[in-house]
Amino acid sequence: MNHEEQKVEAMEQVEVQPVEPTDVDSEVTAEQVRIAELEAQLEAALLACQEERERAVRAVAEMENLRRRAAQDVEKAHKFALEKFAGELLPVLDNLERAIELADKESEALKPMIEGVELTLKSMQSGVAKFGLVALDPTNQPFDPNAHQAMSMVPSAEVAPNTVIAVMQKGYELNGRVIRPAMVMVSKAPA
Repeated sequence: MNHEEQKVEAMEQVEVQPVEPTDVDSEVTAEQVRIAELEAQLEAALLACQEERERAVRAVAEMENLRRRAAQDVEKAHKFALEKFAGELLPVLDNLERAIELADKESEALKPMIEGVELTLKSMQSGVAKFGLVALDPTNQPFDPNAHQAMSMVPSAEVAPNTVIAVMQKGYELNGRVIRPAMVMVSKAPA
């Protein structure tokens, strides 16, 4: 037998015995287990931290949205708080305008009264204009259903169709919002 064959035969005769871990191996294994546990805890803590950060960012965004909405509501309340009051003043403005329009301007006896009504109307118009109430006079403008109420349609070759040709009652807007549409006559194409 040669040397190689002897080695193989010797190895076959040796029983394979399980290797028992030494103290060094058990310490490394315990350390590895502890490291794995700590890594898992760190990963969980990082995930929780990320979730809390996202919740905080969402909460800040929600608070900013609430603050912005509240500011808009307050601004609208300030702008349109006078809407009902202004609506009640519109007939007074209309009546003062009608009084001036229908007054006999030729009569010397009525001239002081007409001047007083005109001054009262101008004073009232400037007073309500300070708070954003503006008259709408859409004569010769295109018909806008958001700001005008068509009372009748009149055939006309002089102006384009759907043009306001006469205002029967002025409309008013308060800070850009129509509170009373203008009553108008609108042109249409001749038949």
